[in-house]
Amino acid sequence: MKKILILSSMMGILLTATSCREEFLESAPTETLANPPAQAKLNGLYLMMVNTGTGGTTGHDDYGQKGYDLVSDLLSADMVLSGVTYGWYSNIANLSAPVDYTNNSNYQPWRYYYRVAYAANDVIAGLGGNDAVPASASDKSSMGQAKAMRAYAYFYLMQYFTTGYNPEALSIPLYTDTGVDGKPKAKQSEVYGQIVKDLTEAVDLLNGFSRANKGMINKEVAQGLLAYTYAAMGENAKAAELSLQIIAKYPKTTKEETVYNEEAGSGGGFNDLNTKSWMWGFDLTEANDLDLISWWGQADIFTYSYAWVGDAKSIDYGLYDAIRPDDIRKEQFKTVNETATSYVMLDAKEDGDYPAVPVNKFYAPGREIGGQRIVTTDYLFMRVDEFHLLAAETLAKSGNEAQARTVLQNYLADRIADTSYLNSLSGTALQQEIYLQTRIELWGEGKSYLAMKRNKATITRGSNHLFFAGQSFPYSDDRLTLDIPQQEVNNNPNL
Repeated sequence: MKKILILSSMMGILLTATSCREEFLESAPTETLANPPAQAKLNGLYLMMVNTGTGGTTGHDDYGQKGYDLVSDLLSADMVLSGVTYGWYSNIANLSAPVDYTNNSNYQPWRYYYRVAYAANDVIAGLGGNDAVPASASDKSSMGQAKAMRAYAYFYLMQYFTTGYNPEALSIPLYTDTGVDGKPKAKQSEVYGQIVKDLTEAVDLLNGFSRANKGMINKEVAQGLLAYTYAAMGENAKAAELSLQIIAKYPKTTKEETVYNEEAGSGGGFNDLNTKSWMWGFDLTEANDLDLISWWGQADIFTYSYAWVGDAKSIDYGLYDAIRPDDIRKEQFKTVNETATSYVMLDAKEDGDYPAVPVNKFYAPGREIGGQRIVTTDYLFMRVDEFHLLAAETLAKSGNEAQARTVLQNYLADRIADTSYLNSLSGTALQQEIYLQTRIELWGEGKSYLAMKRNKATITRGSNHLFFAGQSFPYSDDRLTLDIPQQEVNNNPNL
C-alpha cells in the first residue's frame, strides 16, 4: 500500500466538528428528551456504542465499543500495528499506555463503560429500581436490556482493568444506582456477582422479547454475555451449557461468508448486519456520520482513512503461519500493492515490504482502495460462531473432551479440508488447539484478548511487530492490562 499523507486537512475539519459536540457528549445520551420512555433511553444507550467522543476525547481512537475491540486485539498481539505514520494506537502497540495512568488510552474506556453503566442505572431507576418486577411486557424487555447493558459495561471493565479472575482481589468501583459519589474498589467477587445477577435476570426478562433490530439486546445476546462471564470466572460447565443453547438458535457463518472469493467476486465481508450468524451489531447508515474516526477507518484499506495510508492493521506472522494450508481462513489475509490505477493482491508475506491485511475478511463492498468515505458497512459485536468455540473450550476444561472435540470438528468442517488431526488431541493439546482456532476465527473482532486472559496464555509477538518482535509476555504482565486513569484517582477520594 502506498504511504501517502493526504488526510491532514480533512482531519482538521473533523477535529473542529468533534470538539463542538463535546459539551453534549458530557451529558447522558438522552437528556435532550423530556422524560423519555425507557426504550427511547435505551436506544440512546445503544447509540453510545458507535458514537465518536463517548470516551470523553476528540481522539481518532475514540469511537465506542469497536475502538476498545481494536485496543484489545493489539494488546493480544494477534493484530499488528504495521505503521505509525499518524501515531494512533502506537502507545498501545509499544505497551507504554497501560502502565501510564495519565494516558488517554486508559481514560477513554473507563469513561465510556462507566457512562454506559450510569445510563443503564438511570433506565433501571425509572422502571422502579433494581428489585422492581415490571408489569408490562414493554417494561420487562426494557428492564432486561438495561440490566444486560449494565452487565456488559462491568464485564468489559473487569477484563480491561483486572489481570484475571481472583474473587478476593480488589478491582473497580461498583455502582448500581444513579448516585454520583465516588465509591471504593469492590472485590472482584462482588462485581462478578452483580454481572451474573444482572444477566441471569435479563435472560428471564427477555424471554419472548422480539426485538426491532439486531442493535438491541435479546435473550440470546444476554446469554452470550453470561457465558463469557462464567468462562472468565472458571465456571466452565455453566459457560458450556449456555453456549450450547445459543448455537442451537443461529446458523454459523458459512464457508462462503467466511472469505471473499476473488474469482466469483463475492463472499466474506463481515460487513452486513443481515448476516444470519450475527447476533448483535449495529446497522450503520450515512445518518451515523462516521468516516475517518471509525473502526472501519482504522482496519479496512478500502475505507478512506488510516489503514489505507500507512497505519495498516495486519495479522501477526506467528498466527498466520499457524493457520493450516488447507484452511480457507488463510485466504482472508493478503499483501496489497497499490498501483497507479488499481491494486495487486499477493499471497500474504509474498512481498515483505507490505503487511498482510484482512482484505478478504473485512472490506467495504465496493473494494476500491480508500473508496468508502462515509462508513455504511456495519459493526459486529457478537456472532454465534463465538459460542461454538467457547462451547468447545469450556467443555474441554470441564472434562467433556469427547463432546468438545465433536463440537470443534463440526464447526471447523467447512473451514479446514481435513480435520482428522483433531481426533488424537486431548488434555492441554486439545485446549491449546481450541484457543488457536478461536484466535484464527475471531481475528480482528475484539475477542482474542478475552480468550488470552481466561486461558492464562503467554503470547509471543511475531517477526512483523514494530515493537518487541519475538518477545513473549504472560497474560499477567502489567503492560497487558489497563491502568485506572488519573482522572479517577484524582476525583475519587475513596478509591
